[in-house]
Amino acid sequence: MPIKGNRIPPGPRGVPIFGAALEIRRDPLVALRRFTRDYGDIVYFHVLMQDRVLLNHPDLVEQVFVIQQSKFHKSELTRRITGRMLGQGLLTSEGEFWRRQRRLVQPAFHRSRINEYGATMRDTAQAHIAGWRDGDVRDLAQEMTALTLDNAVGTLFSTALPGEAQQVGVAMTFLMRYSLSRQRLPIRIPENWPTPKNRRANRDLAFMDSLVYRMIDERRAAGNSRRREDLLSLLMSVMDEDGSQMTQKQLHDEAMTLFIAGHETTAQMLAWTWYALSQNPQAEAKLHEELDNVLAGRSPEAADFGRLPYLMAVMNEILRLYPPAYITARETIETVELGGYEILPGTTIIFSQWVAHRDPRFYDDPDIFRPERWIEGLADRLPAGAYYPFGDGPRRCIGQGFALLEAAIVIGTLAQRFSFRMVPGHPVEVEPLVTLRPRHGIRMTLHARK
Repeated sequence: MPIKGNRIPPGPRGVPIFGAALEIRRDPLVALRRFTRDYGDIVYFHVLMQDRVLLNHPDLVEQVFVIQQSKFHKSELTRRITGRMLGQGLLTSEGEFWRRQRRLVQPAFHRSRINEYGATMRDTAQAHIAGWRDGDVRDLAQEMTALTLDNAVGTLFSTALPGEAQQVGVAMTFLMRYSLSRQRLPIRIPENWPTPKNRRANRDLAFMDSLVYRMIDERRAAGNSRRREDLLSLLMSVMDEDGSQMTQKQLHDEAMTLFIAGHETTAQMLAWTWYALSQNPQAEAKLHEELDNVLAGRSPEAADFGRLPYLMAVMNEILRLYPPAYITARETIETVELGGYEILPGTTIIFSQWVAHRDPRFYDDPDIFRPERWIEGLADRLPAGAYYPFGDGPRRCIGQGFALLEAAIVIGTLAQRFSFRMVPGHPVEVEPLVTLRPRHGIRMTLHARK
């Protein structure tokens, strides 16, 4: 029992052994939303004999992310899902090691450095759509994955992966489904058993590793012959206060983390943007009008954002309704008081941005895509902890500024050239993997605007 004392939070009883696992497996987004609706802001349940506590109030979010953050680590669940791919990168590492790595990586994400990436992002977006034509049918989910992958390797590693973007997308999708499905099984086949799925997972992991190690090896071979100011150069050259540098494994883990996080979350945000705009032509028309008036055909730059309030509102609304990181987990490392309950060490705490961002206490018509709510001052009215697409506190996503700049440049560039409409009959279904993805992609017809 994760709660000290006789009082425990309410929650679903589930079924013997499995607990709430079957309901969560069927549709985790619906299940978590139902739990908070039926049982309140602190919900206790178990999954396959493991205890979970679901929190869904801004005050509780702030307690965990900010006020009492030292009493929590990333959860074992998170490490099991992402550990094989990301190793001890910023997403999964803890304690003094995490603080050291964050300190070494931080300069690459200062505002001035991020703004320097804007030109590369603009050129990449323009090159990506150079061959697009009126009437083309394209899967915008795949296209955004390829575009953001090119941006990630171009800005962070000053290189390119010609012909490999599609393979990366396919590998990432399989590995996400593979990792999550393993965690939801009551009995897990060992990863070293030569089953078809295990063999494919190993191949895909080896492929992803090879990309990162190849970029590292090419940079080492170049030496000082070509001075670069990208993230990879910084990681390879920076020294800590004690004079130490990253080992080859640490360099790999951080590069892999930023390589994946640097394109995956933004790709999903962009894919859902085109879907939402296609379903809301009035919002799309307002966005087009603003972009046309302010930019007059050129791609946006960081300096333009203050003059593009509707573009910013569209991005905020997408991150509210379709947060790429739709669920967050922490683990208590000491007894902590939350909402009147004493929660013991080793307890997995869960939050869901998907649920919190649709809470009717803080959002009118919470399931409706309405960017105007942000123009009307919603951000100023929301309590801290009610909107957290990038997390909060010391472990807030280090790449937030990078992701927002890239999304604004891509949306501003593409929306001036095209509008997008769903292919009739194409199913759009939310698939909660490690990120929030469209299960069947988003197939759309391109309509040239000019």
